[in-house]
Amino acid sequence: MTYSSSIPQPSALKRFLASEAAGGVLLMFAAAAAVMIANSPLASSYLHLLHMATGPTLSEKLGPMTLHLWINDGLMAIFFLLVGLEIKRELVDGRLSSWEQRRLPALPALMGMMVPAGIFLAITQGEAQLGNGWAIPAATDIAFAVGALALLGRHAPLSLKLMLVSVAIIDDMGAVAIIAIFYTASINVTALLLAAAIIAVLFTLNRLRVMVLWPYLIGLALLWYVTLLSGVHATIAGVVGAFLIPYIPTPGEPDSPDSPLHRLEHGIAPWVGFLIVPSFGFANAGVSFEGLALADVFAPLPLGIAAGLFLGKQLGVFGGVLLAVKSGLAAKPRSCTWLQIYAISMLCGIGFTMSLFISGLAFPGYPELVEESKIGIMLGSLLSAIIACLILRFAPKAQDQAQEERAQRAEIRQDGDVQRI
Repeated sequence: MTYSSSIPQPSALKRFLASEAAGGVLLMFAAAAAVMIANSPLASSYLHLLHMATGPTLSEKLGPMTLHLWINDGLMAIFFLLVGLEIKRELVDGRLSSWEQRRLPALPALMGMMVPAGIFLAITQGEAQLGNGWAIPAATDIAFAVGALALLGRHAPLSLKLMLVSVAIIDDMGAVAIIAIFYTASINVTALLLAAAIIAVLFTLNRLRVMVLWPYLIGLALLWYVTLLSGVHATIAGVVGAFLIPYIPTPGEPDSPDSPLHRLEHGIAPWVGFLIVPSFGFANAGVSFEGLALADVFAPLPLGIAAGLFLGKQLGVFGGVLLAVKSGLAAKPRSCTWLQIYAISMLCGIGFTMSLFISGLAFPGYPELVEESKIGIMLGSLLSAIIACLILRFAPKAQDQAQEERAQRAEIRQDGDVQRI
């Protein structure tokens, strides 16, 4: 079967939503499996497997590498590389390529990080040790959220999915900045200078328009290692490296086969969606409920995280959209009602992957606090997902949403005809 270059291909948005949705559903199953195993007779084997030393010792601070470290500090760097590639694409010729397009998601994303952090600090203010976890409820898990939307079919119009993705991408930028600035340990200056030198080499290759990928891949691997040694979290190397990959813009057209960024993004996206993120969920979501009492759920740390995700996100994101629209800064997303926008704002309270990741950085050396964080993350994320999906399922549709759905069905039929050629 062959395809003509003149045949229209599925849009980047459709591919993105489809891959994120499938990966998000798989992440749900992986997280559920981890919880079940952690509360079964296999719990000790599960923990032993994750923390068994596999070597080598890449950093004196981390000690011998374990499966848990390889996932969190190694594979997650590839996840952040994909995040960086997607951010660069959207900033150059995607949904965030102009200031007009950035106006609506920017304010909700900013308020969606500030309000949850404020609620967390208000609830945990009596315990100074917990304050370092303020950023845990500030993140949104785009894969999990889009996966939840996928289960609703056409009950969520495309404009809402666009808004969710745009807010989550800006949210990811904020999360990366937070990790780099607030969760960086003592700095190894020599390693940091080496990282700067590698960045300079990659930047030079970019300016010289070197379009083969292998020099960049070698540079990314070296950048990851020296960043690991520097004290800055190694995953930041993925985002920084992504912005140094050459990109050939193709606005409104299929991705260019000559663009290194497109080739790398397409190459790693399936691995991230179907292996890396589910592996992270499986390795980090396994919390034991043995001996858990109601008082433990309402302890300051899990309560602060759950309230930040469930209440803070919906108040911050919805308030940001309302403020942007009423002030004339941006237009209201088309084909949707305010109730649907509110539900999408609540869906941003699914913090799962990024929240779990930040909790490990916020409380190094305090595994009991990380476990408490997991309870709050799971509670806040589940409440946000369930209630948001119920609202979207039964919310009245906007008058023009039916027309949009008919157009979408026509596109799907057209895509199906293309695939059968």
